[in-house]
Amino acid sequence: MCPLPEDLVESLRQRESVTVVFDHKLFGVTPLQESFESAAVQDPGWRLADVPWPVDLRPGALVSVVWKSAEDYVHVRTTALDEPIRVDGVDYYHDYDPRVITREFDPGLSNRGQVLRVVRQLGRVFDDGSAVFPEAELPAHCGLGRGKKGTFLLRNAVDQLLREGYVTRVPGSTGPDGALNYPAVDGQEALDLLFYAPLLEEAPLPGESGEPGDGDGADRRDHWVNGFVRRLPAGSSASRKQLSLHQQAMEKEQIDGFTLEPGYTFVKRHHRNG
Repeated sequence: MCPLPEDLVESLRQRESVTVVFDHKLFGVTPLQESFESAAVQDPGWRLADVPWPVDLRPGALVSVVWKSAEDYVHVRTTALDEPIRVDGVDYYHDYDPRVITREFDPGLSNRGQVLRVVRQLGRVFDDGSAVFPEAELPAHCGLGRGKKGTFLLRNAVDQLLREGYVTRVPGSTGPDGALNYPAVDGQEALDLLFYAPLLEEAPLPGESGEPGDGDGADRRDHWVNGFVRRLPAGSSASRKQLSLHQQAMEKEQIDGFTLEPGYTFVKRHHRNG
């Protein structure tokens, strides 16, 4: 399915079929053009049915949809990124909406995955893909059970996410309408939030490291994760300990040598459960 812009619906809704011309660069490199028949369907919004999306097009990728009335076809086109990027372990080769990636990505069924799912899918998501959620409301949404056992499992899951650098505790507020605000707004009810920011890394070009699209985020087995840099919430800075760990990692050539910029912290090498 491909969402239809509102201004195209009237032109296409009464037609039994419409020709679609799809222009795309496979893995951001190889030009590809396909032509196929489709139809406008309502499900519940208006969409083009039976669109054969390429294997390298990830959830959240942006496409332009234009009605070429003179040529009598719909032109669908993606835009390749100048450089591929890896978002939380998934390689992207085309322009994307960070908010959709945050909402759509499946973090898995582990306890930590259930907590991360709540923050990303039920929290307030910002334009850059970061998200916040009230920590006190986690028990009602994570499905980890009630009582002492549920509290224990939830606390361990949150601690693991904090340790791995996936989330950070930040102060926020909520307005009269219940909307979450971060940073906190003076005069509003204060509350503690969990802040998530996507991990952005350079992705290898096709053919540089294994097969194109190796970074699919699918391998959730227990494994060691190398140290990495992660963005901090607005106004925060790395602690002396993290600055020292970052310097040590550079000296041991565990990471590329670069200065830790303000607004970023270093997460040391750690074991991650599947």
